[in-house]
Amino acid sequence: MVLSERSLRAAFGDYRLVFFGLLQPVVMLLLFSQVFSGIGTLPGVTQYQGYINFLMPATLVNIAMTTAMSSGVGLLTEIYTGFIGRLRTMPINLISVLVARTVSDAVRLAVQQVVAVLAAVLFLGFRPGGVFGVTVAVLLTVAVGWGLSWIFIAIATWQSKPETMQAVSFIVMFPLMFGSSAYMPVDAMPGWIRAVALCNPVTYAIDATRALALGMPLGWSLTAALGLAAGTALLGGALAARNFRKTN
Repeated sequence: MVLSERSLRAAFGDYRLVFFGLLQPVVMLLLFSQVFSGIGTLPGVTQYQGYINFLMPATLVNIAMTTAMSSGVGLLTEIYTGFIGRLRTMPINLISVLVARTVSDAVRLAVQQVVAVLAAVLFLGFRPGGVFGVTVAVLLTVAVGWGLSWIFIAIATWQSKPETMQAVSFIVMFPLMFGSSAYMPVDAMPGWIRAVALCNPVTYAIDATRALALGMPLGWSLTAALGLAAGTALLGGALAARNFRKTN
């Protein structure tokens, strides 16, 4: 709790950091909604009554992945500033350092998601299926982002250079996001990328978020999305704990 509170104070203590952190998802949403607006005429998208309704849930998952990536960068920053080194001299469980980082970033992610949804409703014409559904959709993306953050934390504990961390993170993030149902219906994709999208777990996180936010049938996408969150948290947490103890 103490370490999480410290990270939250650092995240929300600087008004400039808060402003640009909240502005980032809004700019991202505005940019993608305008650049890809022509996709709204595709047969698989017209049922959503506007491309923004198709795009917004995917943007929530995109924001979650970006915030998850920043978890690893934040941990490396604390290592380089000597904060982690000082904690190693104290009688605490070092795994709590990793947990605190993911918890504080999950709180920050929740705030970003709410701002993005409000901005989309007020300025871009996003029309969710209901308050309850979009609230559950936000909670789901926070859970997915929390799970994915453990993967990037594991990457941060595996290597020591921020430049390498960012390069590896982008290599992981971009194929997962663009090789999914985020920006185009899977049925409209070429054959090989369609196969990639159907095997991509992020596709099912997006489908579940979209269904919840717009009041559409869920199918088994919610189970797959929760499985993604749990699986990445377990795998990333185990690797991060092993690497972190190894460097102690």
